[in-house]
Amino acid sequence: MKERNKAFNVVGFLAMLVLAIIWLVPLALILMNSFKGNLFISQSPFALPNDASYVGTSNYSSGLSKANFFVAVGWSFFITIASVAVIILVTSMAAWYIARVKAWYTSVLYYLLVFSMIVPFQMVMFTMSKVANMTHLDNPFGIIVMYAGFGAGLSVFIFTGFVRSIPIEIEEAAMIDGASAWKVFFRVIFPILRPTAITIAVLNAMWIWNDYLLPTLVLTTGYKTIPMAVQQYMTGSYGRKDMGGFMAMLVVAIIPIIIFYLFGQKYIIKGVAAGAVKG
Repeated sequence: MKERNKAFNVVGFLAMLVLAIIWLVPLALILMNSFKGNLFISQSPFALPNDASYVGTSNYSSGLSKANFFVAVGWSFFITIASVAVIILVTSMAAWYIARVKAWYTSVLYYLLVFSMIVPFQMVMFTMSKVANMTHLDNPFGIIVMYAGFGAGLSVFIFTGFVRSIPIEIEEAAMIDGASAWKVFFRVIFPILRPTAITIAVLNAMWIWNDYLLPTLVLTTGYKTIPMAVQQYMTGSYGRKDMGGFMAMLVVAIIPIIIFYLFGQKYIIKGVAAGAVKG
């Protein structure tokens, strides 16, 4: 039995190692090609930079100075941070209400939110972009509302499962001491939800930061996020593409979300398991 378990562990480790390599190879290719010239990127994309192909940080300097990239970075940070904050605040309060109020309408609301997770974005994207244009939501502030709507389903599902695992006696004790519903939520419930909130923050931040389709459909020409700005490097004049700048800007776009993920990764599995299993 021990030998069999050891064999399974070895096979599992090798399988995870292969999967890790498959995921890391594209990132390594982007990083090393960001230091190479356009000609060498197209002719030998899998070769390491050498004396002939190495261009230093010129791809980064030219990329950052093109297409108002710093403005796009600012809008991406604003949209991502604001959207995640709204999602966490609104969905945690909704989940607390759904978990504690036993009524038919809270059950309907919960299942409608869960159902929204299986609706493909492609089914509603054209109608939504038209409505956004008609209601003047085609700006960075309006897209925050849309992200809150699309992120509500999974967030409420995870939060609700975790809230149901919290003993209600804690809330009753706070109310006996004179705490209002607002104080109970923000001083008792929300601190307990912190691991789950970090999980939801990481998941939504990765999605919103890397999203290209929704901002392209909704935002007017005066606003651009990082994925939209990066895409401009693939549409050069007379068919010429700045692949060096494209690779460099991909690295710049990836770094912030990787750092954020590394700080919050330990909460992800714990938060998802707590929200999906308990209750």
